[in-house]
Amino acid sequence: MAIKLLRLAAVSLLFLAAGFSADIPRIEDMKGKTILLFTPHPDDDAFCCGGTLALLTRNGNKVYVVLYTNDDKGSYDPDMTSERLARIRKSEEEAGNRIVGVAPDHLIWLGHHDGMLEYVDSKALVEQATAVIRKYRPDVVMMPDPGPDYVRWHKTDHRMAAMNTLDAVRAAEWHLYFPNQKLQQGLEPWRVPELLFFYVLEKDANVWVNIDPVMDKKLDASLCHVSQFEPGVHKYRPDWRAEDRKKAADEVLSMLRKRDGHYVESFRWATDFNQY
Repeated sequence: MAIKLLRLAAVSLLFLAAGFSADIPRIEDMKGKTILLFTPHPDDDAFCCGGTLALLTRNGNKVYVVLYTNDDKGSYDPDMTSERLARIRKSEEEAGNRIVGVAPDHLIWLGHHDGMLEYVDSKALVEQATAVIRKYRPDVVMMPDPGPDYVRWHKTDHRMAAMNTLDAVRAAEWHLYFPNQKLQQGLEPWRVPELLFFYVLEKDANVWVNIDPVMDKKLDASLCHVSQFEPGVHKYRPDWRAEDRKKAADEVLSMLRKRDGHYVESFRWATDFNQY
């Protein structure tokens, strides 16, 4: 009996250390919350959780999207320039977010170059994200999952967005981190109550949001990113041919998970992080 109790205690400690709680909320029922989503690139927010964002805004939540990079490298078009692509990606991001209910003034551009996030000064990058958290004081922060099994497979900006955001969440609550933010900007410390990780492995997910009611918004928001699908990625054109749009829509659908016969977006929900 003593051995069994010790094992149960060990499991409970691991459960708490992972930040999980038995009281996982229904994300689609959230109302009146401030949601801050950190995304590595324009389009990741639509691809990972466009349906969830549509449900959150429909329920009256304030949703802000923080974009680490301007995605000024993701084109094979030999006639494309970084400056032009950055303008295109900004326009696509704004159009996609209008569809899910996030206005352009709720998009926060941190202004870094695509693929270069790991080479930005790490202290400055954490301080930048910390200031955003302290300014908007979110009830929920959404970010790529930095989990140990998955983070190694992230491409460069995704790895950095995951780890940097988590570091900023930790720094934001302690007044001795970046005290200049209070002195110069009037930003008080803020403890983030809930974390919602996206781009999770299926085995790590503990939240599945049924997006059937907003599948049209999910697809339309994703397909605003014309430059990231064929044929636009190889030779940019701002519009769709019907057959190309159909192929792109099928590609988006192929990335989605299904659960109990419904399209879902999956997440890992947590209420804490490791302080030790």
